[in-house]
Amino acid sequence: MEIRGPVLLPARREEIELHTADGLTLVGELALPAQGAPAATLVTLHPLPTAGGFMDSHILRKAAARLPALAQLAVLRFNTRGTTSPRGTSEGTFDGGDAEGLDLAAAMDLVAARQLPHPWLVGWSFGTEVALKHGRAHPVDGLILLSPPLHRTTDAELAAWADDPRRIVALIPEHDDYLRPDEARRRFAAVPHAEVIAVDGGRHLWVGENQTRRVLTEITQAVNPTALPLPTEWHEPDQRSF
Repeated sequence: MEIRGPVLLPARREEIELHTADGLTLVGELALPAQGAPAATLVTLHPLPTAGGFMDSHILRKAAARLPALAQLAVLRFNTRGTTSPRGTSEGTFDGGDAEGLDLAAAMDLVAARQLPHPWLVGWSFGTEVALKHGRAHPVDGLILLSPPLHRTTDAELAAWADDPRRIVALIPEHDDYLRPDEARRRFAAVPHAEVIAVDGGRHLWVGENQTRRVLTEITQAVNPTALPLPTEWHEPDQRSF
């Protein structure tokens, strides 16, 4: 079976709830490898909910559908406050990235409670703003930033990462609607160790299987490179006993 589009590979999937310090319940899903412990954990932060972003935005959904099986990764997805998806609606109201810091803290509480290893924040668009604003407060191995617009992240918030040794990997589409590679290099110069990866032909929404595979490969390269190259075909394990 070719791995593309909405294919759903084997994993242990669980609907979860997160509980914030200001009393809200958020809905989400945790996907774990079908066998064995995860090598690392992706805590995902979705695009702007007021523009249609949610936990099922396609790159995050495909990461949860594929990477537990292909890269032995745990993938935590959730709707930030006031966001709706087929999983349900998280309580609260969109706050432009500020109170969403409490949503991230609730996700990290679950990571700690479940003893999930080597957490990384994977933000996409608005989700990168939440990661940059609030991620320094949490025990994560690093940040993976997909199409960061750097609209809500202040220069001071970005520069605060300069003295933080954790990895920052920023994937910048060549044809991004908000932040293109040359400007990204200028903005991220405030964080000298940030890795700015320009993606030829890329667009903000990473539409198409080639772009999906590129993003999932870069995520895996950062968090579990021994799993590369990611397969493009899936063969069910032979269950026969001899």
